[in-house]
Amino acid sequence: MRYGFAIDQRSCIGCHACTVACKTEHNVPLGQFRTWVKYVDKGEYPSTTREMGVMRCNHCTDAPCVTICPTQSLFKRDDGIVDFDSDLCIGCKSCQQACPYDAIYIDENTHTAAKCNFCAHRIDQGLEPACVVVCPTESIWVGDIEDPASGISKFLSLTPVNVRTPEQGTRPNVYYVGADSTVLDPLAAPVDGTYLWADADPLRLETAADLPGDPVSKARTTLNTAHPRPWGWKVWTYLWTKSIAAGAVALAALLILTSPDRSVLLTTIAPLIGAVFIGLTAVLLVWDLKQPKRFYYILTKPNPRSWLVWGSVFLGIFAGVAGLTFLGGVFGLAEVVYWLAWPAIPAAVMVAGYTAFLFGQAEGRDLWQSPALFWHLLAQAVMTGAGALLIAAAVLSPEPAVSRWLGWALIAGVLAHLLIVAVEFGGRHQTQNASVAAHSITHGRYARTFWGGSIALAVVAAAFAIPVALGGSLWFGVIAGLVVQVALLAHETVFVKAAQDVPLS
Repeated sequence: MRYGFAIDQRSCIGCHACTVACKTEHNVPLGQFRTWVKYVDKGEYPSTTREMGVMRCNHCTDAPCVTICPTQSLFKRDDGIVDFDSDLCIGCKSCQQACPYDAIYIDENTHTAAKCNFCAHRIDQGLEPACVVVCPTESIWVGDIEDPASGISKFLSLTPVNVRTPEQGTRPNVYYVGADSTVLDPLAAPVDGTYLWADADPLRLETAADLPGDPVSKARTTLNTAHPRPWGWKVWTYLWTKSIAAGAVALAALLILTSPDRSVLLTTIAPLIGAVFIGLTAVLLVWDLKQPKRFYYILTKPNPRSWLVWGSVFLGIFAGVAGLTFLGGVFGLAEVVYWLAWPAIPAAVMVAGYTAFLFGQAEGRDLWQSPALFWHLLAQAVMTGAGALLIAAAVLSPEPAVSRWLGWALIAGVLAHLLIVAVEFGGRHQTQNASVAAHSITHGRYARTFWGGSIALAVVAAAFAIPVALGGSLWFGVIAGLVVQVALLAHETVFVKAAQDVPLS
């Protein structure tokens, strides 16, 4: 059994009755929508046409929102309906990143995720969804797609249909009949200054110039809903804090295992840096939740398929190892510090790199799907961790060999960062979504921050690390260590922003 929608845009008159019925049925807050009508105007006056499309959750057969949700708040019913339990939602917004259709929002009243749930409560009573009942032209069909005797199954078998973004592989169960391609493709019709009865949201206006559009039809979106970025500064700052934590601990552990040095920098300060910055990481993650009091649901009601859950586990293990290592260093337990160095390295690797797998589940953000992202995160951890330790080394003055080694580590991390950036942004991308996001970084409104911060400052940091690597003054290392932190923050800022700027509806 697999419930689905078929929307006949040939008969739809764009009256918004479905939108109003949905908002009334579910008490949807003002300015938020579970279903809405998108308008696209084509041509030039007086030869213009208007195309329309009813947008909503696609109740995907392979729903990425269900996979990424850390608390099983989003779930798939036996009848194929993707429903949600707001009592389990922690408001992490990861489902918004996973949805390729902009169908999920954070309800202003409940501070939890919400979307079209096929009016599941009505389906369970043998009733049709509210939007179907109210549609004056009977343009919305519902039923069991797998039942050949159902009306929707017969309708679909006789009519050519399209779906939105089939390249995402989610197998959506909302089928469009007679819908224009410029309505279904969110990149084909940029916003043209304003909407018909409202101001276009700022993010749509900012990104309009980055979209390829359709030069032939000159399509432009004249009515749509607002979709702000779900993740902001707390997320790109968290990427930086955990990078420092993982890098400092991993590099110190590697030196402990491969050299006789047992200086306070390696045995005490490095794990202290790791513990402090992983603590800041946890604070940022909880702070970013819309339901922060429920943060522990990740561990008490976990979805084992979600990399948010596994990331939390890795953060906890890392914090334990770093904390124990710090105590071992404080009390002079050299043997304990040595043996803890073994688990410290894999724990640090997973803390630094798990975000690549989490971003991989964010299927709505194609820029984040890079196969090089895991290795990029490790390179970033090396350069920022080495930078943090070089700053501390200027005060603690460890063995010269340690300082030189850290200088070379920072240089190696920066070189790896630059090489992977060249691969990630210099080559061809698998989807137009990713291409648009990458272009906005390298040639669009983020270009100055990218080239001046992520690239130029990283090069400057490596240049200042060269004297340290050759045995020079550690104060060069302080400059390198500070500059490399700014470089990574600049990179994470544009990387997180640009991927979310590409419209999905």
